[in-house]
Amino acid sequence: MSTRRDPLGMRVLVTGASGTFGRAICARLSELGARVVGLDLEPREDDPVTVLACDITDDDAVPAAVAEAIDRLGGLDLLINNAGIGGPAPAELPPGAEVRRQLDVNLLGTWRVTAACVDALVASRGRVVMVSSRMAIMQLPLAAAYGASKRALVAYADALRLEIGTHVDVTCVYPSAVRSPIHDSTAAAGLSLEGMSRYEPLEGVVRTVLRAALRGRPRRDLPTTRRGAVEFFLARHLPALADRIVAGTLAGRVRSGAFQGAELAAGVIARHRPTR
Repeated sequence: MSTRRDPLGMRVLVTGASGTFGRAICARLSELGARVVGLDLEPREDDPVTVLACDITDDDAVPAAVAEAIDRLGGLDLLINNAGIGGPAPAELPPGAEVRRQLDVNLLGTWRVTAACVDALVASRGRVVMVSSRMAIMQLPLAAAYGASKRALVAYADALRLEIGTHVDVTCVYPSAVRSPIHDSTAAAGLSLEGMSRYEPLEGVVRTVLRAALRGRPRRDLPTTRRGAVEFFLARHLPALADRIVAGTLAGRVRSGAFQGAELAAGVIARHRPTR
């Protein structure tokens, strides 16, 4: 049986610390006795831990904010890369500002923060937890930028593990959908994926992140639910079957009128019209 790392006094940095996942993760680690500092673009007055304002898309701001966090903590044992954004982005349309924004935050932002933390993590023989997404391995339609950024995040984690894995553990966590403001812009564009993905409770995600952070023998990949584990298996080992399942669900959503009036879904709707 794997031993559990003691969270008491553990020095932790969490990105996206003022968001839905981040606040819950910070609060739980703090309750367990860890010393936690967060980074967020817009810290809140009621954040459960100290959160430093930082735009993780800013090449100059990130090293300074990370250095301040590490100085406050007196070192670093655990980095939780949680910051992420979503939004509508059909794969058939040219990439614009929305696509670039998601790639910059979800992939490059994580890369910037992690690079600024590497020396401190190597010194402590610490751990990195990447909050990825089920969409990193099982893509959903009309949200290509999010899936691409999360799949690239996993590739980055794999490279990082190969480079610093002698001293630092790297684990990817794969939540499915959780009700949070990250879905608001997609819904506003008429591309809500209600019915395409089953929502899971926030607590399950937090529990899995803590498992990744505190488990004595780290896991490489951790889905957050049993259903997620099945989807992970299908996507990795039976990808054609996974594609058929998602495509069939999309066709049903289109026939039900779920995307009616959504300009960004016009091509999908047209291609699913019955032919005479």
